[in-house]
Amino acid sequence: MANKDSSAGRDRAAVGDRLSGLSRPRRRTAVITAVLLVVVGWPVLSALFGGFERTTGGEIAVVRNGGFFDNNRIRQVIDPGSGRVWIGLYSQVHKYPAQQRFYTITSDARKGDETGVDVVTVPSSDGVNMGIEGTLYFTLNQDHTSLREFDDKYGTRKFRSAGGEMYNVYDGDKGWSAFLDQIVRPVIDNDLRSQINSFRCAELVSSCALVQNASAQPRTAPAAGQQAQSNNANIAKVQNAINTSLAADLEQTLGGKFVTNIHFNLVRVTLPSKVQDAVDRAQAAFAQVSEAQAKVATAKAEAAANKARQNGYNKCPTCARIEELKALPQGITVYAPGNPNGSLLRD
Repeated sequence: MANKDSSAGRDRAAVGDRLSGLSRPRRRTAVITAVLLVVVGWPVLSALFGGFERTTGGEIAVVRNGGFFDNNRIRQVIDPGSGRVWIGLYSQVHKYPAQQRFYTITSDARKGDETGVDVVTVPSSDGVNMGIEGTLYFTLNQDHTSLREFDDKYGTRKFRSAGGEMYNVYDGDKGWSAFLDQIVRPVIDNDLRSQINSFRCAELVSSCALVQNASAQPRTAPAAGQQAQSNNANIAKVQNAINTSLAADLEQTLGGKFVTNIHFNLVRVTLPSKVQDAVDRAQAAFAQVSEAQAKVATAKAEAAANKARQNGYNKCPTCARIEELKALPQGITVYAPGNPNGSLLRD
């Protein structure tokens, strides 16, 4: 009986060994299959889900082919506010602003596009350096042909920002600002220089006439209202000329009509600090002269009035005595003008 039990145990052990031997390859196969699914399947799924793209209302996108075996040519352009669009596996998407953009030049370090105080300093025709502040408004051309050409020229390189970092033009606001600083800003500076150089300092800032050579100034100064009107008219001329020249110069410099709806708003024309200090001193001196002239005029008027009054008294001594009595203080009961002990007696 014992021999039968031991024989049955050996048989069961042998069957277990055979089953165990059969299950080990299956487990290995399952593990290998799972690893392959993770290694291969996940990137495939990720690529499939990443093959769709869309744009918001404020951006337009240029899509370039990508992947291991594909070229890098432009595949398509996605208009603003699109739905989900199939762009292919591993494609690159360059998103650009589709709304109006602006570039600000100002002495306020918190508002300028460049770091710190940012003013374009250009000389007037009579050699006075003038600070120009303003804002350029424009829109990126959304025509698909122009946008493709723009991406070929500028979307395939990087630009250095004011802080020294390198950005692609489509790297958000930082990339766009770096592009404007390196490519567009020199065109603005050149246009401002050429336009401001055709005007004298006093034609743009009236107070400049206070500190310039007096021999170069007209003998009869224009009225303040006329001078202010002339300055505003000249500033409007500069602004209109810049708006006209900027469109042509940007198209020539960029190599295409990539920006549209260009408008430059000239905000302020300032003088250098030393010149402005001289203007302030001159204005203070003129104020003192005006005050002294007013005092002289007042004194002359008083003298003329006294003279006329005295002439009247000479012709009418009684009138003089009446005026003298009117000038006496109240409460006087006795008036003795010839009394050496006192001419006035009070109650």
